[in-house]
Amino acid sequence: MRRLVAACLTATVLTGCGGVGADDPLQVTDTLTAAEPARAPDASARPAGTVVPAPPTAVTAFLPGASILATAHERTVSLYDARDLRRAPRQVELPAAPATLRATPDGKLLAAQPDADLVARIDPATGAAEQLRYPGRPLDAAAVPGGLAVGLEATGSVALPGGKQATGFKRPAQLVEVGGRLHVLDALETSLTPIDPATGEKEPALRAGTGATRAVADRYDRVLSVDTRGQELLAFATDPLIMKQRFPVPGAPYGLAYDPARDLAWVTLTASNELVGYDVAGGEPREVHRVPTVRQPNSAAVDPATGAVFVASATGAGVQVVTP
Repeated sequence: MRRLVAACLTATVLTGCGGVGADDPLQVTDTLTAAEPARAPDASARPAGTVVPAPPTAVTAFLPGASILATAHERTVSLYDARDLRRAPRQVELPAAPATLRATPDGKLLAAQPDADLVARIDPATGAAEQLRYPGRPLDAAAVPGGLAVGLEATGSVALPGGKQATGFKRPAQLVEVGGRLHVLDALETSLTPIDPATGEKEPALRAGTGATRAVADRYDRVLSVDTRGQELLAFATDPLIMKQRFPVPGAPYGLAYDPARDLAWVTLTASNELVGYDVAGGEPREVHRVPTVRQPNSAAVDPATGAVFVASATGAGVQVVTP
């Protein structure tokens, strides 16, 4: 029987949940490499829902206001009408492949391109892409009060509006804004660190499992994260930062999307080609959906208006649409 692991209510209860002061570094993971999705087996079951042809896709995002699904294949970002994925998408060519795609509150799309030291701000209505230079291999970008925050791999820092920065990271791979604070998921330290985007001041960090890879915010001002190496779904309260939940998720969880209308965290399992939906409104996650997916489901996005979940294959098996 699956059981919730006790929440970390202090910074010293568990090594896996341990916290440190703002100026104290966390140890880098033993492998010195970020966790990766499992190499998926051949699909043994027919994927649920419908599947439309698409090239290998590693990252996706959903733009709710425009009902657009964005996917990336190498240097090409495809903008699909989410109501009819069979229609030819608008395509935007970038100087380099994006590591992440992020929707902004004003309806734009951010594409961090580490190999070009650029962050593209794409207008989905026109396909125009404004290129912003961020030297240091940008891994992710997020909208914060006053502008953008950008995680930079080469400098181990987060660039902030007004020329400020927060330093001392190993691989600031995911940025999540909650309640005016920016939360940085470091994929090498496998930690979560809040910073003030106005000043760059870091607050005490918490360990995020043994190999966290993805993070999103939910409507309860929590940060949800998947620990791919430790095979868990983690939930952090953010005021103050406390790990509230650790829930076992076998199968090398990797893709993560959150539906605020239904309080569902959607997690893809790369070791078993599955998509699992967890109700996260209660005291512990509760599995309510489990369906087979396309092979190598490395990314997921959700339309909160309809509840449709989009799962993209990193091997070219297509984009899958599941409506619970």
